[in-house]
Amino acid sequence: MDETIYLRLRHRIRVNPGFTVRLSHIAQIHAPSGIQETLLDTPVQTISKADGNTVVIDMMKIISCIKKKIPDAAVSPVGPAATIVEVAAKKRYLPLLFFILIWILLFLGSALGIINFHEDVGMRAAQEKIYYLITGIRDNTPLMFQIPYSLGLGAGMVIFFNHAFKKKFNEEPSPLEVEIFNYQQDIDHYILLNENKENMKHFDHP
Repeated sequence: MDETIYLRLRHRIRVNPGFTVRLSHIAQIHAPSGIQETLLDTPVQTISKADGNTVVIDMMKIISCIKKKIPDAAVSPVGPAATIVEVAAKKRYLPLLFFILIWILLFLGSALGIINFHEDVGMRAAQEKIYYLITGIRDNTPLMFQIPYSLGLGAGMVIFFNHAFKKKFNEEPSPLEVEIFNYQQDIDHYILLNENKENMKHFDHP
């Protein structure tokens, strides 16, 4: 009977403190039916507060757990060599005053950024010239042109980021979501490398 176990680890999972991580939570398993049911319920690690915010469970630890149950099994890993377990923290709600202050700070910062950009590129002079070319009237404050432009600028940002409050216009990721994804990938890569670095300290010579 072929007792080869094909194992593919998930990249990241999120659990609560005190949760017992089982093999079914962090891996996809393909094995003979009698073995697979046994392995799916295999406990790997119980997450405690002492583990911190993230726990790295690597393939060697999982293979060790499998070998304890099925000594003769041949494990064939596929894909990632480790899973990052994120320990969920208790939700903390910001006081209303603090939330308002942050909102005002972000609003003013964004407004100043847009104003400074338009000033640098000479947008006001360009708008006045375009207004003159269209109407033949010279006006230092062409509101008929500037108001639609301002509304279009806001609408363009909403479309660009593909979000209106919690509603998305389509299934494509927004540029902000892509940047957050890349940032999360960099963090995960650092966590995995740092975990290996910590483990290597045991082999350092005095």
